[in-house]
Amino acid sequence: MAGPPRLFDRNLHRRRLDRAARRYAGFLKRRAAEDLVQRLEAVRRDFPLAVDLGARDGAFATALAKSDAAAKVGLLVQTDLSAAMLAGRRGPRVVADEERLPFAHESLDLVVSSLALHWTNDFVGALIQIREALKPDGLFLGAILGGATLMELRGSLMTAELELRGGAGPRVSPFADAFDAAQLLQRAGFALPVADQEEIRLLYAEPLHLLRDLRAAGEANAVRLRDRRPPPRLLFPAALGALPQEQARAITTLRIAILTGWAPGPGQPQPLRPGSATHSLAGALTGG
Repeated sequence: MAGPPRLFDRNLHRRRLDRAARRYAGFLKRRAAEDLVQRLEAVRRDFPLAVDLGARDGAFATALAKSDAAAKVGLLVQTDLSAAMLAGRRGPRVVADEERLPFAHESLDLVVSSLALHWTNDFVGALIQIREALKPDGLFLGAILGGATLMELRGSLMTAELELRGGAGPRVSPFADAFDAAQLLQRAGFALPVADQEEIRLLYAEPLHLLRDLRAAGEANAVRLRDRRPPPRLLFPAALGALPQEQARAITTLRIAILTGWAPGPGQPQPLRPGSATHSLAGALTGG
């Protein structure tokens, strides 16, 4: 049986992470990590063994250390596809591919991942591996780029390339929206799946810095079917010049989907079977 389509060139993605490790630009990573720590603060549980998948510059560990939630987490193991990202870091580290996790069945209490899993070719497969590595009632917290992220750049690149070359190839990765992500958590077997989305608008006085930031974060295009020909010389100047403006600055939109799911375990709330409700909606609305 055929597997999921291979959307991304993972070897290219790893090489780009290796390059970005020298001067990593992780402001979005920090934002997402702080969001995950806030979610963890609301959970009244201890997590003796935790893993950070796609740790990059250690943003989650840094945010956790500044939070009261640090007392809930025992050992935190940081992993990354790129060995260069983990180099020189203190604490336990593992070079690991998010598509092939090395952790034993039901061995972890907590798995977090901020802005790494959207590069997996089989997102549901990665979620299943995470769920299987969690102990019963273990927690997964994730953040992925989602929905209409970089929609302005995607549109302006396509328009400019159509005008210059008469055709356009994929130059921005596809992203799942929060509704899709919640369904994928459920498909992967997580209990109590929740996904919500935050929109971030960035303004660039110099639009070229948007591309620079993407490269410095290891987020440059790694779509497997990308056009391998050198781009037209005027492509990026034309596309960046066509970005929408606000206060003389180019606008780009990012959406971060925050995912929460629990490995099934005893004592968790269960959804009611259809027709088993003891109170009707009409009764609730009328006070009956």
